[in-house]
Amino acid sequence: MVNRFSRIVKKIKKLPKISHSFLLTKLFCSQVKYASTSKVTLVDIEQQQVKLSMVNRKRVQNHIGGVHAIAAALLAESATGIVFGLNLPDSCLPLLKSMTINYQRRMQGDLTAIASISDQQIALLTQEKGNMDIAVTITDESGEQPIECIMTWAWISKKTKN
Repeated sequence: MVNRFSRIVKKIKKLPKISHSFLLTKLFCSQVKYASTSKVTLVDIEQQQVKLSMVNRKRVQNHIGGVHAIAAALLAESATGIVFGLNLPDSCLPLLKSMTINYQRRMQGDLTAIASISDQQIALLTQEKGNMDIAVTITDESGEQPIECIMTWAWISKKTKN
């Protein structure tokens, strides 16, 4: 699938590798302002997998010094939304339908999110509308998963202007 977003990502990937994360993060945060506020960093992006990180800094902390639950949810939504949007035709509009987040334990330190999409899921995106679960793995500095997340993304055809 080639869409406007994936074409921009390909152009960035042709530049020196040292600039990829910075430029991809700027691109993403220019569209998702809250991700910029929370300092979400786009570490790596491939057609079927995206890796993001969030540093445990004061602006995203809860009352006990860990990453706030909603900041972790933002990280999960962002990772799944990017990998979903990278594969969605330009003629479709992505919509987050639901998020299921189970908090297992206190988050320790910085967080990393990895979201993936399968070939079968990509094939479904040729339909006019639908929805799918996109899994994301969130790990903290201990290497453990403090939360389990499933994001359900839907898509519909954009209305054409007559």
